[in-house]
Amino acid sequence: MAKPILCLDFDGVIHGYDSGWQGADNVTDPPVEGAIAFLAEAVQSFRVAIYSTRSHQPGGINAMQDWLRAALGDAMDKPDADRLFSAIEWPTEKPPAMVSLDDRALTFTGKWPPVGALLAFRPWNKGG
Repeated sequence: MAKPILCLDFDGVIHGYDSGWQGADNVTDPPVEGAIAFLAEAVQSFRVAIYSTRSHQPGGINAMQDWLRAALGDAMDKPDADRLFSAIEWPTEKPPAMVSLDDRALTFTGKWPPVGALLAFRPWNKGG
C-alpha cells in the first residue's frame, strides 16, 4: 500500500522564518525547533512533500533544498542526512495530500469563520 502524502509548508513550519520574506532564493533562518526530528519520523509513514510559495518561483526549490541539506548535515551524519533528503519530494504544485501542515492555514470545519477572525489571524510565531 502506498504511503499517504503529508504536505509541509516551508517558511514558518520547517524554516524558522524569523527574518521574513527575503526573496524566493534567500533562506536565512535556522530550522523550527524539532523540525528535523519530525521529518525523520514522518518519512517513515508518509510521502513527505515540501511545498511553498517559493516552489514555483525561480531559485525557490533550489534554495529550500540547499538550506535543508545544510540543516540535515548539522543535525545528523552524512549517510542519514542523504537518506532523509532523498525521501523528500519537492512538487511545484500543491499535492493531493492526506494532511498538510501550514502556519498560515485553518482547518475548515464546515462552518464559515467570521471574516473579522480571519483578518485578526496571526501565525504561531507572531503571537497567534
